[in-house]
Amino acid sequence: MTEQQSVIVIGGGHNGLVCASYLARAGRKVLVLESAAQPGGAAVTREFAPGYSVSAVAHLLHLLDPGVERELGLARHGLAYAKTGLRTVALSPDNPPLILNDGEIEGGEVSAADRLGLRAHTARMRKFARVIARQHGRIPPRLDFKSWSDALPAAAVALDIRLLGRRDMREFLRVATMNIFDVLEEQFENPLLKGALALDGVLGTRLGPRSGNSVYAALYRQSGSVNGRPGALALPRGGMGAVTTALSAAARGVGAELRVGARVDEIIVSNGRATGVRLQSGEVLSADMVVSNADPKTTLLGLLGARHLEAEFARSVHHVRATGTAAKLHLALSAVPRFRGLTADQHGERLVIAPDLEYIERAFNPAKYGEYSPHPVMEITLPTLHDVSLAPPGRHVLSAVIQYAPHDLKGGWAEGKQRFQALVMDLLEQYAPGIGALVQHSELLTPADIEQQFGIAGGHWHHGELALDQFMMLRPVAGAAQYATPVAGLYLCGAGCHPGGGVMGSAGRNAARVILGGR
Repeated sequence: MTEQQSVIVIGGGHNGLVCASYLARAGRKVLVLESAAQPGGAAVTREFAPGYSVSAVAHLLHLLDPGVERELGLARHGLAYAKTGLRTVALSPDNPPLILNDGEIEGGEVSAADRLGLRAHTARMRKFARVIARQHGRIPPRLDFKSWSDALPAAAVALDIRLLGRRDMREFLRVATMNIFDVLEEQFENPLLKGALALDGVLGTRLGPRSGNSVYAALYRQSGSVNGRPGALALPRGGMGAVTTALSAAARGVGAELRVGARVDEIIVSNGRATGVRLQSGEVLSADMVVSNADPKTTLLGLLGARHLEAEFARSVHHVRATGTAAKLHLALSAVPRFRGLTADQHGERLVIAPDLEYIERAFNPAKYGEYSPHPVMEITLPTLHDVSLAPPGRHVLSAVIQYAPHDLKGGWAEGKQRFQALVMDLLEQYAPGIGALVQHSELLTPADIEQQFGIAGGHWHHGELALDQFMMLRPVAGAAQYATPVAGLYLCGAGCHPGGGVMGSAGRNAARVILGGR
Protein backbone atom coordinates (compact mmCIF):
# COMPACT_ATOMS: atom_id res chain seq x y z
CA MET A 1 0.00 0.00 0.00
CA THR A 2 1.17 3.50 -0.74
CA GLU A 3 1.00 6.15 1.96
CA GLN A 4 -1.82 7.83 0.06
CA GLN A 5 -3.96 4.91 -1.08
CA SER A 6 -5.01 5.09 -4.71
CA VAL A 7 -8.52 4.10 -5.75
CA ILE A 8 -9.99 3.54 -9.20
CA VAL A 9 -13.76 3.98 -9.42
CA ILE A 10 -15.30 2.28 -12.45
CA GLY A 11 -18.26 4.27 -13.71
CA GLY A 12 -19.11 7.94 -13.20
CA GLY A 13 -22.78 7.42 -12.39
CA HIS A 14 -24.21 9.16 -9.35
CA ASN A 15 -23.14 6.48 -6.85
CA GLY A 16 -19.63 6.33 -8.29
CA LEU A 17 -19.31 10.10 -8.01
CA VAL A 18 -20.61 10.08 -4.43
CA CYS A 19 -18.23 7.31 -3.42
CA ALA A 20 -15.32 9.12 -5.09
CA SER A 21 -16.15 12.35 -3.26
CA TYR A 22 -16.15 10.76 0.18
CA LEU A 23 -12.95 8.83 -0.51
CA ALA A 24 -11.16 11.90 -1.86
CA ARG A 25 -12.32 13.96 1.13
CA ALA A 26 -10.69 11.35 3.36
CA GLY A 27 -7.36 11.76 1.58
CA ARG A 28 -7.47 8.94 -0.96
CA LYS A 29 -6.11 9.51 -4.46
CA VAL A 30 -9.20 8.81 -6.58
CA LEU A 31 -9.56 8.33 -10.32
CA VAL A 32 -13.08 7.92 -11.76
CA LEU A 33 -13.26 6.21 -15.15
CA GLU A 34 -16.39 6.86 -17.20
CA SER A 35 -16.90 5.23 -20.59
CA ALA A 36 -19.26 7.90 -21.92
CA ALA A 37 -18.35 11.40 -23.05
CA GLN A 38 -19.80 12.88 -19.86
CA PRO A 39 -20.13 11.61 -16.29
CA GLY A 40 -23.55 10.77 -14.90
CA GLY A 41 -24.32 7.28 -16.17
CA ALA A 42 -28.04 6.92 -16.80
CA ALA A 43 -28.75 10.09 -14.78
CA VAL A 44 -27.77 12.56 -17.48
CA THR A 45 -29.51 15.25 -19.47
CA ARG A 46 -28.87 14.86 -23.16
CA GLU A 47 -30.01 16.34 -26.44
CA PHE A 48 -32.14 13.85 -28.37
CA ALA A 49 -33.10 16.27 -31.19
CA PRO A 50 -31.57 19.62 -32.16
CA GLY A 51 -32.41 22.02 -29.33
CA TYR A 52 -34.41 19.47 -27.31
CA SER A 53 -32.92 17.92 -24.16
CA VAL A 54 -34.34 15.42 -21.71
CA SER A 55 -33.42 13.36 -18.65
CA ALA A 56 -32.16 10.21 -20.35
CA VAL A 57 -33.66 7.52 -18.10
CA ALA A 58 -35.03 8.51 -14.68
CA HIS A 59 -36.84 11.85 -14.95
CA LEU A 60 -38.20 12.58 -11.45
CA LEU A 61 -36.07 13.04 -8.35
CA HIS A 62 -37.49 11.63 -5.13
CA LEU A 63 -34.84 9.50 -3.41
CA LEU A 64 -31.72 11.70 -3.27
CA ASP A 65 -30.08 11.14 0.12
CA PRO A 66 -30.43 14.43 2.06
CA GLY A 67 -27.17 13.69 3.87
CA VAL A 68 -25.32 13.37 0.56
CA GLU A 69 -26.97 16.54 -0.77
CA ARG A 70 -25.97 18.48 2.34
CA GLU A 71 -22.50 17.02 2.99
CA LEU A 72 -21.33 17.38 -0.61
CA GLY A 73 -22.82 20.86 -0.94
CA LEU A 74 -24.78 20.10 -4.09
CA ALA A 75 -26.71 23.39 -3.96
CA ARG A 76 -23.39 25.23 -3.84
CA HIS A 77 -22.35 23.25 -6.92
CA GLY A 78 -25.43 24.32 -8.88
CA LEU A 79 -28.22 21.88 -8.04
CA ALA A 80 -31.58 23.65 -8.02
CA TYR A 81 -35.15 22.58 -8.60
CA ALA A 82 -37.44 23.75 -11.37
CA LYS A 83 -40.43 22.27 -9.54
CA THR A 84 -40.95 20.40 -6.28
CA GLY A 85 -44.03 18.75 -4.86
CA LEU A 86 -45.47 17.55 -8.15
CA ARG A 87 -48.99 16.20 -7.83
CA THR A 88 -50.02 12.90 -9.39
CA VAL A 89 -52.77 13.25 -11.99
CA ALA A 90 -54.54 9.97 -12.72
CA LEU A 91 -55.88 10.16 -16.26
CA SER A 92 -59.06 8.40 -17.35
CA PRO A 93 -60.33 7.79 -20.87
CA ASP A 94 -63.96 8.18 -19.73
CA ASN A 95 -64.15 10.07 -16.43
CA PRO A 96 -62.65 13.23 -14.94
CA PRO A 97 -59.05 12.85 -13.77
CA LEU A 98 -58.10 12.45 -10.12
CA ILE A 99 -55.41 14.68 -8.65
CA LEU A 100 -53.53 13.22 -5.69
CA ASN A 101 -51.70 15.72 -3.55
CA ASP A 102 -50.02 14.68 -0.31
CA GLY A 103 -52.81 12.32 0.74
CA GLU A 104 -55.63 14.53 -0.49
CA ILE A 105 -57.81 14.11 -3.59
CA GLU A 106 -58.62 17.11 -5.74
CA GLY A 107 -61.58 16.77 -8.08
CA GLY A 108 -62.91 13.53 -9.47
CA GLU A 109 -65.88 11.40 -8.53
CA VAL A 110 -64.61 9.87 -5.29
CA SER A 111 -66.58 8.85 -2.23
CA ALA A 112 -66.05 10.43 1.18
CA ALA A 113 -64.86 7.04 2.43
CA ASP A 114 -62.13 6.92 -0.21
CA ARG A 115 -61.04 10.48 0.57
CA LEU A 116 -60.72 9.65 4.27
CA GLY A 117 -59.17 6.30 3.43
CA LEU A 118 -56.45 7.93 1.32
CA ARG A 119 -55.39 10.16 4.20
CA ALA A 120 -55.08 7.15 6.50
CA HIS A 121 -53.36 5.04 3.82
CA THR A 122 -50.84 7.79 3.02
CA ALA A 123 -49.99 8.33 6.69
CA ARG A 124 -49.58 4.60 7.29
CA MET A 125 -47.45 4.00 4.18
CA ARG A 126 -45.20 6.94 5.03
CA LYS A 127 -44.75 5.62 8.56
CA PHE A 128 -43.76 2.24 7.14
CA ALA A 129 -41.57 3.88 4.49
CA ARG A 130 -39.62 5.65 7.25
CA VAL A 131 -38.55 2.22 8.53
CA ILE A 132 -37.04 1.49 5.11
CA ALA A 133 -35.59 5.00 4.86
CA ARG A 134 -33.69 4.51 8.12
CA GLN A 135 -31.86 1.57 6.54
CA HIS A 136 -30.63 3.54 3.51
CA GLY A 137 -27.63 5.03 5.30
CA ARG A 138 -26.70 1.88 7.22
CA ILE A 139 -24.30 -0.88 6.29
CA PRO A 140 -26.41 -4.06 6.04
CA PRO A 141 -25.99 -6.62 8.84
CA ARG A 142 -24.08 -9.82 8.23
CA LEU A 143 -25.92 -13.11 7.93
CA ASP A 144 -23.14 -14.86 9.88
CA PHE A 145 -22.47 -12.91 13.06
CA LYS A 146 -18.82 -13.21 14.08
CA SER A 147 -19.11 -10.84 17.03
CA TRP A 148 -21.67 -8.88 19.02
CA SER A 149 -20.81 -5.80 16.98
CA ASP A 150 -21.87 -7.67 13.81
CA ALA A 151 -25.29 -8.26 15.40
CA LEU A 152 -25.95 -4.60 16.17
CA PRO A 153 -27.13 -3.60 12.66
CA ALA A 154 -29.68 -6.43 12.67
CA ALA A 155 -30.83 -5.37 16.13
CA ALA A 156 -31.26 -1.81 14.85
CA VAL A 157 -33.60 -3.02 12.10
CA ALA A 158 -35.65 -5.03 14.57
CA LEU A 159 -35.84 -2.03 16.91
CA ASP A 160 -37.05 0.24 14.09
CA ILE A 161 -39.91 -2.18 13.40
CA ARG A 162 -40.72 -2.61 17.10
CA LEU A 163 -40.89 1.17 17.62
CA LEU A 164 -43.81 1.33 15.19
CA GLY A 165 -45.97 0.20 18.11
CA ARG A 166 -47.74 -3.12 18.47
CA ARG A 167 -50.59 -2.45 16.04
CA ASP A 168 -48.51 -0.84 13.28
CA MET A 169 -45.73 -3.40 13.72
CA ARG A 170 -48.18 -6.20 13.07
CA GLU A 171 -49.61 -4.35 10.07
CA PHE A 172 -46.15 -3.64 8.67
CA LEU A 173 -45.15 -7.30 8.94
CA ARG A 174 -48.47 -8.31 7.37
CA VAL A 175 -48.42 -6.03 4.34
CA ALA A 176 -44.66 -5.79 3.61
CA THR A 177 -44.65 -9.11 1.80
CA MET A 178 -48.13 -8.74 0.26
CA ASN A 179 -49.07 -7.69 -3.23
CA ILE A 180 -50.38 -4.17 -3.62
CA PHE A 181 -53.50 -5.37 -5.45
CA ASP A 182 -54.89 -7.00 -2.31
CA VAL A 183 -53.90 -4.11 -0.04
CA LEU A 184 -55.68 -1.55 -2.21
CA GLU A 185 -58.72 -3.75 -2.73
CA GLU A 186 -59.10 -3.91 1.06
CA GLN A 187 -59.14 -0.14 1.42
CA PHE A 188 -60.63 1.63 -1.61
CA GLU A 189 -63.56 1.60 -4.01
CA ASN A 190 -62.57 3.96 -6.82
CA PRO A 191 -60.81 2.08 -9.67
CA LEU A 192 -58.85 5.13 -10.90
CA LEU A 193 -57.55 5.83 -7.40
CA LYS A 194 -56.45 2.23 -6.94
CA GLY A 195 -54.70 2.22 -10.31
CA ALA A 196 -52.73 5.39 -9.55
CA LEU A 197 -51.62 4.07 -6.16
CA ALA A 198 -50.67 0.67 -7.57
CA LEU A 199 -48.41 2.22 -10.18
CA ASP A 200 -45.92 3.16 -7.47
CA GLY A 201 -45.57 -0.52 -6.59
CA VAL A 202 -44.59 -1.63 -10.10
CA LEU A 203 -42.88 1.32 -11.82
CA GLY A 204 -39.39 0.37 -12.99
CA THR A 205 -39.79 -3.23 -11.81
CA ARG A 206 -40.68 -6.60 -13.30
CA LEU A 207 -43.78 -6.80 -11.11
CA GLY A 208 -47.51 -6.55 -11.56
CA PRO A 209 -50.01 -5.43 -8.89
CA ARG A 210 -50.64 -9.08 -7.92
CA SER A 211 -46.91 -9.83 -7.61
CA GLY A 212 -45.32 -10.34 -4.24
CA ASN A 213 -42.94 -7.53 -3.22
CA SER A 214 -45.09 -4.86 -4.92
CA VAL A 215 -45.97 -3.34 -1.52
CA TYR A 216 -42.28 -3.28 -0.61
CA ALA A 217 -41.49 -1.62 -3.97
CA ALA A 218 -44.13 1.04 -3.24
CA LEU A 219 -42.70 1.67 0.23
CA TYR A 220 -39.19 1.91 -1.20
CA ARG A 221 -40.35 4.50 -3.73
CA GLN A 222 -41.93 6.56 -0.93
CA SER A 223 -38.90 6.31 1.36
CA GLY A 224 -37.26 9.45 0.00
CA SER A 225 -37.89 13.14 0.52
CA VAL A 226 -37.26 16.44 -1.24
CA ASN A 227 -36.57 19.56 0.82
CA GLY A 228 -37.67 17.63 3.90
CA ARG A 229 -41.02 16.65 2.43
CA PRO A 230 -41.55 12.85 2.53
CA GLY A 231 -42.59 11.19 -0.71
CA ALA A 232 -42.24 14.40 -2.73
CA LEU A 233 -41.37 14.43 -6.44
CA ALA A 234 -39.11 17.05 -8.01
CA LEU A 235 -37.80 18.17 -11.38
CA PRO A 236 -34.16 19.33 -11.17
CA ARG A 237 -33.52 22.51 -13.13
CA GLY A 238 -31.65 21.37 -16.22
CA GLY A 239 -32.93 17.80 -15.96
CA MET A 240 -31.51 14.87 -14.03
CA GLY A 241 -28.09 15.69 -15.40
CA ALA A 242 -28.05 18.70 -13.06
CA VAL A 243 -27.69 16.26 -10.15
CA THR A 244 -24.69 14.44 -11.60
CA THR A 245 -23.15 17.69 -12.84
CA ALA A 246 -23.25 18.95 -9.24
CA LEU A 247 -21.85 15.62 -8.01
CA SER A 248 -19.03 15.83 -10.57
CA ALA A 249 -18.17 19.34 -9.40
CA ALA A 250 -18.23 18.17 -5.78
CA ALA A 251 -15.89 15.26 -6.58
CA ARG A 252 -13.43 17.45 -8.47
CA GLY A 253 -13.66 20.04 -5.70
CA VAL A 254 -12.24 17.60 -3.16
CA GLY A 255 -9.50 16.35 -5.45
CA ALA A 256 -10.95 13.40 -7.33
CA GLU A 257 -9.91 13.07 -10.97
CA LEU A 258 -12.64 12.31 -13.54
CA ARG A 259 -11.70 10.80 -16.87
CA VAL A 260 -14.35 10.37 -19.56
CA GLY A 261 -14.21 8.24 -22.70
CA ALA A 262 -12.34 5.62 -20.68
CA ARG A 263 -14.07 2.25 -20.98
CA VAL A 264 -12.83 -0.45 -18.64
CA ASP A 265 -12.50 -3.88 -20.24
CA GLU A 266 -11.03 -5.85 -17.36
CA ILE A 267 -10.35 -5.71 -13.65
CA ILE A 268 -6.79 -6.96 -13.10
CA VAL A 269 -6.19 -9.43 -10.28
CA SER A 270 -2.72 -10.23 -8.96
CA ASN A 271 -2.16 -12.81 -6.21
CA GLY A 272 -5.86 -12.83 -5.40
CA ARG A 273 -6.18 -9.05 -5.12
CA ALA A 274 -7.63 -6.39 -7.45
CA THR A 275 -4.69 -4.22 -8.46
CA GLY A 276 -6.01 -2.14 -11.31
CA VAL A 277 -7.87 -2.15 -14.62
CA ARG A 278 -7.24 -2.55 -18.32
CA LEU A 279 -9.00 -0.07 -20.58
CA GLN A 280 -10.50 -0.85 -23.97
CA SER A 281 -7.60 1.10 -25.47
CA GLY A 282 -5.18 -1.40 -23.90
CA GLU A 283 -3.89 1.02 -21.29
CA VAL A 284 -3.32 -0.53 -17.85
CA LEU A 285 -3.93 1.54 -14.73
CA SER A 286 -2.80 0.35 -11.32
CA ALA A 287 -4.36 1.14 -7.94
CA ASP A 288 -4.45 -0.09 -4.37
CA MET A 289 -8.15 -0.87 -4.73
CA VAL A 290 -10.92 -0.86 -7.31
CA VAL A 291 -14.52 0.23 -6.69
CA SER A 292 -17.17 -0.56 -9.29
CA ASN A 293 -20.30 1.48 -9.84
CA ALA A 294 -21.33 -0.95 -12.61
CA ASP A 295 -24.07 -3.46 -11.90
CA PRO A 296 -23.03 -6.67 -10.09
CA LYS A 297 -23.29 -8.94 -13.14
CA THR A 298 -21.23 -6.64 -15.32
CA THR A 299 -18.64 -6.19 -12.57
CA LEU A 300 -18.26 -9.73 -11.26
CA LEU A 301 -19.03 -11.89 -14.28
CA GLY A 302 -17.88 -9.50 -16.98
CA LEU A 303 -15.04 -7.19 -15.91
CA LEU A 304 -13.69 -9.53 -13.23
CA GLY A 305 -14.66 -12.92 -14.61
CA ALA A 306 -16.09 -15.97 -12.90
CA ARG A 307 -12.65 -17.61 -12.90
CA HIS A 308 -11.73 -15.43 -9.93
CA LEU A 309 -14.79 -16.47 -7.94
CA GLU A 310 -15.96 -19.62 -6.22
CA ALA A 311 -18.48 -21.49 -8.35
CA GLU A 312 -21.38 -21.13 -5.89
CA PHE A 313 -20.84 -17.39 -5.53
CA ALA A 314 -20.64 -16.92 -9.31
CA ARG A 315 -23.86 -18.92 -9.67
CA SER A 316 -25.60 -16.63 -7.14
CA VAL A 317 -24.53 -13.55 -9.08
CA HIS A 318 -25.72 -15.10 -12.33
CA HIS A 319 -29.17 -15.65 -10.80
CA VAL A 320 -29.64 -12.07 -9.55
CA ARG A 321 -32.95 -10.97 -11.06
CA ALA A 322 -32.13 -7.92 -13.16
CA THR A 323 -34.26 -8.02 -16.30
CA GLY A 324 -35.76 -4.64 -17.17
CA THR A 325 -39.31 -4.09 -18.38
CA ALA A 326 -39.43 -0.27 -18.39
CA ALA A 327 -38.94 1.70 -21.60
CA LYS A 328 -38.49 5.44 -21.98
CA LEU A 329 -40.18 7.66 -24.58
CA HIS A 330 -39.02 11.17 -25.49
CA LEU A 331 -41.03 13.48 -27.73
CA ALA A 332 -39.98 16.85 -29.13
CA LEU A 333 -43.21 18.82 -29.49
CA SER A 334 -44.11 21.99 -31.36
CA ALA A 335 -46.63 22.98 -28.67
CA VAL A 336 -48.10 21.81 -25.38
CA PRO A 337 -50.34 18.76 -25.90
CA ARG A 338 -53.80 18.94 -24.35
CA PHE A 339 -54.77 15.98 -22.18
CA ARG A 340 -58.46 15.28 -21.72
CA GLY A 341 -60.01 16.85 -18.65
CA LEU A 342 -56.95 18.85 -17.57
CA THR A 343 -56.68 22.58 -17.10
CA ALA A 344 -53.63 24.34 -18.49
CA ASP A 345 -51.83 24.45 -15.12
CA GLN A 346 -52.32 20.72 -14.49
CA HIS A 347 -50.28 19.60 -17.49
CA GLY A 348 -47.04 20.25 -15.62
CA GLU A 349 -47.74 17.63 -12.97
CA ARG A 350 -46.93 13.91 -12.96
CA LEU A 351 -49.48 12.36 -15.33
CA VAL A 352 -50.19 8.64 -15.10
CA ILE A 353 -52.09 6.22 -17.32
CA ALA A 354 -53.11 3.36 -15.04
CA PRO A 355 -56.93 3.32 -15.11
CA ASP A 356 -57.45 0.45 -12.67
CA LEU A 357 -55.78 -2.53 -11.03
CA GLU A 358 -56.94 -5.05 -13.62
CA TYR A 359 -55.65 -2.84 -16.43
CA ILE A 360 -52.15 -2.81 -14.89
CA GLU A 361 -52.19 -6.55 -14.27
CA ARG A 362 -53.27 -7.22 -17.86
CA ALA A 363 -50.51 -4.88 -19.04
CA PHE A 364 -47.98 -6.92 -17.06
CA ASN A 365 -49.10 -10.37 -18.20
CA PRO A 366 -47.46 -10.35 -21.68
CA ALA A 367 -44.07 -9.44 -20.15
CA LYS A 368 -44.01 -12.79 -18.35
CA TYR A 369 -43.78 -14.44 -21.76
CA GLY A 370 -41.38 -12.04 -23.43
CA GLU A 371 -44.01 -9.88 -25.11
CA TYR A 372 -44.68 -6.16 -24.79
CA SER A 373 -47.98 -4.88 -23.47
CA PRO A 374 -50.55 -3.90 -26.12
CA HIS A 375 -52.07 -1.52 -23.53
CA PRO A 376 -49.16 -0.24 -21.42
CA VAL A 377 -49.15 1.91 -18.30
CA MET A 378 -47.28 5.20 -18.36
CA GLU A 379 -45.79 7.91 -16.17
CA ILE A 380 -45.62 11.17 -18.14
CA THR A 381 -43.97 14.52 -17.51
CA LEU A 382 -43.78 17.73 -19.54
CA PRO A 383 -40.66 19.22 -17.91
CA THR A 384 -40.49 22.24 -20.20
CA LEU A 385 -43.59 23.67 -18.50
CA HIS A 386 -41.28 24.34 -15.56
CA ASP A 387 -37.86 24.48 -17.23
CA VAL A 388 -37.73 26.32 -20.56
CA SER A 389 -34.00 25.59 -20.96
CA LEU A 390 -34.80 22.08 -22.25
CA ALA A 391 -36.37 23.15 -25.59
CA PRO A 392 -36.41 26.05 -28.08
CA PRO A 393 -38.75 28.97 -27.24
CA GLY A 394 -42.39 27.91 -27.44
CA ARG A 395 -41.49 24.24 -27.92
CA HIS A 396 -41.78 21.41 -25.43
CA VAL A 397 -40.50 18.01 -24.38
CA LEU A 398 -42.54 15.01 -23.22
CA SER A 399 -40.77 12.36 -21.15
CA ALA A 400 -42.57 9.10 -20.34
CA VAL A 401 -41.76 5.84 -18.57
CA ILE A 402 -43.61 2.95 -20.22
CA GLN A 403 -44.42 -0.41 -18.66
CA TYR A 404 -44.23 -3.16 -19.85
CA ALA A 405 -41.52 -3.68 -22.45
CA PRO A 406 -39.40 -6.74 -21.60
CA HIS A 407 -35.69 -6.72 -22.30
CA ASP A 408 -35.89 -10.25 -23.70
CA LEU A 409 -38.61 -9.52 -26.29
CA LYS A 410 -39.57 -12.47 -28.46
CA GLY A 411 -38.27 -11.81 -31.94
CA GLY A 412 -36.03 -9.01 -30.66
CA TRP A 413 -36.44 -5.25 -30.50
CA ALA A 414 -35.01 -4.68 -33.97
CA GLU A 415 -38.37 -5.84 -35.34
CA GLY A 416 -40.63 -4.96 -32.40
CA LYS A 417 -39.53 -1.44 -31.55
CA GLN A 418 -41.39 0.40 -34.29
CA ARG A 419 -44.64 -1.49 -33.61
CA PHE A 420 -44.39 -0.85 -29.87
CA GLN A 421 -43.77 2.86 -30.37
CA ALA A 422 -46.75 3.07 -32.71
CA LEU A 423 -49.12 1.54 -30.15
CA VAL A 424 -47.71 3.82 -27.43
CA MET A 425 -48.48 6.82 -29.63
CA ASP A 426 -51.97 5.46 -30.27
CA LEU A 427 -52.51 5.24 -26.51
CA LEU A 428 -51.27 8.80 -26.00
CA GLU A 429 -53.63 9.96 -28.74
CA GLN A 430 -56.59 8.58 -26.75
CA TYR A 431 -55.67 10.73 -23.78
CA ALA A 432 -54.22 13.75 -25.64
CA PRO A 433 -56.01 14.00 -29.00
CA GLY A 434 -53.83 15.57 -31.68
CA ILE A 435 -50.52 14.94 -29.94
CA GLY A 436 -49.18 13.02 -32.93
CA ALA A 437 -49.40 16.12 -35.12
CA LEU A 438 -47.20 18.02 -32.63
CA VAL A 439 -44.32 15.54 -32.69
CA GLN A 440 -41.17 16.94 -34.32
CA HIS A 441 -38.91 14.11 -33.26
CA SER A 442 -39.19 11.01 -31.09
CA GLU A 443 -36.87 8.62 -29.28
CA LEU A 444 -37.79 5.30 -27.69
CA LEU A 445 -35.30 3.60 -25.38
CA THR A 446 -36.15 -0.05 -24.77
CA PRO A 447 -34.46 -1.99 -21.95
CA ALA A 448 -32.13 -3.40 -24.64
CA ASP A 449 -31.19 0.17 -25.62
CA ILE A 450 -30.63 1.07 -21.97
CA GLU A 451 -28.37 -1.96 -21.60
CA GLN A 452 -26.38 -1.05 -24.69
CA GLN A 453 -26.13 2.71 -24.12
CA PHE A 454 -25.53 2.74 -20.38
CA GLY A 455 -23.89 -0.63 -19.81
CA ILE A 456 -26.56 -1.93 -17.43
CA ALA A 457 -26.95 -5.71 -17.71
CA GLY A 458 -30.57 -6.55 -18.53
CA GLY A 459 -31.47 -2.88 -18.88
CA HIS A 460 -32.87 -2.83 -15.33
CA TRP A 461 -32.79 0.68 -13.87
CA HIS A 462 -32.16 -0.58 -10.34
CA HIS A 463 -29.33 -3.02 -11.32
CA GLY A 464 -31.48 -5.72 -9.69
CA GLU A 465 -35.12 -6.26 -8.83
CA LEU A 466 -36.46 -4.49 -5.74
CA ALA A 467 -37.54 -7.45 -3.63
CA LEU A 468 -37.18 -8.72 -0.09
CA ASP A 469 -34.91 -11.55 -1.25
CA GLN A 470 -32.64 -8.94 -2.88
CA PHE A 471 -32.74 -6.50 0.03
CA MET A 472 -30.18 -5.34 2.61
CA MET A 473 -27.92 -8.28 3.61
CA LEU A 474 -29.07 -10.17 0.49
CA ARG A 475 -28.30 -7.40 -2.04
CA PRO A 476 -26.85 -8.22 -4.48
CA VAL A 477 -26.05 -11.63 -2.97
CA ALA A 478 -24.84 -12.99 0.34
CA GLY A 479 -21.07 -12.62 0.38
CA ALA A 480 -21.07 -9.21 -1.28
CA ALA A 481 -23.81 -7.42 0.68
CA GLN A 482 -21.48 -5.16 2.66
CA TYR A 483 -19.96 -3.67 -0.54
CA ALA A 484 -16.78 -5.81 -0.33
CA THR A 485 -16.50 -8.70 -2.78
CA PRO A 486 -14.72 -12.03 -2.22
CA VAL A 487 -11.76 -10.61 -4.14
CA ALA A 488 -9.55 -8.51 -1.87
CA GLY A 489 -9.38 -4.86 -2.87
CA LEU A 490 -12.54 -4.99 -5.03
CA TYR A 491 -15.69 -3.22 -3.87
CA LEU A 492 -19.16 -2.48 -5.25
CA CYS A 493 -20.86 0.90 -4.86
CA GLY A 494 -23.72 0.91 -7.38
CA ALA A 495 -27.49 0.49 -7.32
CA GLY A 496 -27.10 -3.29 -7.25
CA CYS A 497 -25.94 -2.88 -3.65
CA HIS A 498 -27.99 -1.88 -0.61
CA PRO A 499 -30.19 0.14 -0.53
CA GLY A 500 -30.93 -0.15 -4.27
CA GLY A 501 -31.80 1.94 -7.30
CA GLY A 502 -33.07 5.44 -7.82
CA VAL A 503 -30.95 8.60 -7.97
CA MET A 504 -30.07 8.36 -4.29
CA GLY A 505 -26.32 8.22 -3.61
CA SER A 506 -26.66 6.18 -0.41
CA ALA A 507 -24.91 3.12 -1.86
CA GLY A 508 -21.91 5.21 -2.87
CA ARG A 509 -21.72 6.86 0.53
CA ASN A 510 -22.06 3.54 2.38
CA ALA A 511 -19.41 1.88 0.24
CA ALA A 512 -16.97 4.70 1.00
CA ARG A 513 -17.61 4.24 4.71
CA VAL A 514 -16.78 0.52 4.46
CA ILE A 515 -13.62 1.21 2.48
CA LEU A 516 -12.54 3.81 5.03
CA GLY A 517 -13.10 1.34 7.84
CA GLY A 518 -16.41 2.64 9.20
CA ARG A 519 -19.71 0.88 9.81
